[in-house]
Amino acid sequence: MAVTIYGIKNCDTMKKARGWLEEHGVAHEFHDYKASGIDRAHLEAWIDEAGLDTVLNRAGTTFRKLPDADRENLTREKAIALMLDQPSMIKRPVLETKGKLLIGFKPDIYAGMFKG
Repeated sequence: MAVTIYGIKNCDTMKKARGWLEEHGVAHEFHDYKASGIDRAHLEAWIDEAGLDTVLNRAGTTFRKLPDADRENLTREKAIALMLDQPSMIKRPVLETKGKLLIGFKPDIYAGMFKG
């Protein structure tokens, strides 16, 4: 089963999610979108499936430091442009597997996804 987890290497939540995958023997590929970037197609697909409010990390420091003009009247296109420019604004982790998408880390949800 192909499992890809997207995020930022130094994020504490990412460390927990990757640790959970390793502890449970789930082989996975890690894509650091801060180091390697992320493409528009991924962002559009994630937003289509999960919604902009799930993908965009409005609570993070990077988003909160934006000028008011960038945070106001946020359209899908404007949000995608911001996330392409500053991937730290993408919630994490983003995990793709079995044709499904999980955003955020909750051990019980991961356990349900990867049960026997």
